[in-house]
Amino acid sequence: MKRICIVGAGAVGGLLGTRLATSGRAQVTAIARGATLAALRDHGWRLEATAGSLQAPARVTDDPAALGPQDLVIIAVKGPALGAVARGIAPLLGADTIVMPAMNGVPWWFCDGAAGFPPGPLESVDPGGVVARAIPVGQVVGCVVHASCTTPAPGVVRQVMGNGLIVGEARGGRSARAQDIADLLQHAGFAVTHSADVRRDIWYKLWGNMTMNPVSALTGATSDRILDDPLVHDFCSAAMREAAAIGARLGCPIAETPEDRQAITARLGAFKTSMLQDVEAGRAIELDALVGAVHEIGRRLEMATPFIDALFGLTRLFGRERGLYPDPPPAAPC
Repeated sequence: MKRICIVGAGAVGGLLGTRLATSGRAQVTAIARGATLAALRDHGWRLEATAGSLQAPARVTDDPAALGPQDLVIIAVKGPALGAVARGIAPLLGADTIVMPAMNGVPWWFCDGAAGFPPGPLESVDPGGVVARAIPVGQVVGCVVHASCTTPAPGVVRQVMGNGLIVGEARGGRSARAQDIADLLQHAGFAVTHSADVRRDIWYKLWGNMTMNPVSALTGATSDRILDDPLVHDFCSAAMREAAAIGARLGCPIAETPEDRQAITARLGAFKTSMLQDVEAGRAIELDALVGAVHEIGRRLEMATPFIDALFGLTRLFGRERGLYPDPPPAAPC
């Protein structure tokens, strides 16, 4: 039986943890803190889904050193917490441990080895290369989550829509270990695709939500109202065209037009993006992984991205004024 550790038992982590724990094919442990730790200890894993509710006893701790090396570590935290997580999970990582981040946006390893990309970490998502040093890219299997879920109370997950996962080697190609993970997740009830190019899948999902999230945070508007405003719609399309050009340079081309992708979003009706939900709850916004990284990649490739720059700058300032995004470090003394 595989030993799996879920680091971050919030919405996505709780969804994965509950389904894996109830599947009977893995020994699942969560790393959690505060109210979530207490809820998992007292009530176990709890998932509310349209097909019915699931519940299972939970193994949970706030100390990775108490667990030892795992077969699979799933990181399901918000981007701002990733650096601290990377520094703290060393006890979970053995030579053969697989690390699978199930997170939004551009991961720290995304440009590692990409043709034509300058060497060095993506400072927007991995300042100083802390995460890359702690988690070797050779141990990473990428994951794209196509599921929407919330946490109405600590330790409780409500699955709203979607049940899809895409997994694949960070360095590309298919592998037996990625297939093992896909099979495990399939047995746990997910619709799983084993991708030979998960970077392309990551970029495609990012391309679809990199504008809707920050624009909703700035305006407080649901998706339908964003798409119904012609000026805002055109602004989002322009930013998406810039991101598509960057993707093509990185080997992640997109065949659709922005309007094609927006038509898919429109069919989902009026919904609040995850970033708008974070703003309303007073939580830090995941701006760097969704927009800041795209802005940085464009700069390092020497590509002009005026619409992405404007979107990043405005949302960054919005977040700083509300304490939801860090202020810049103080200037060094002369």
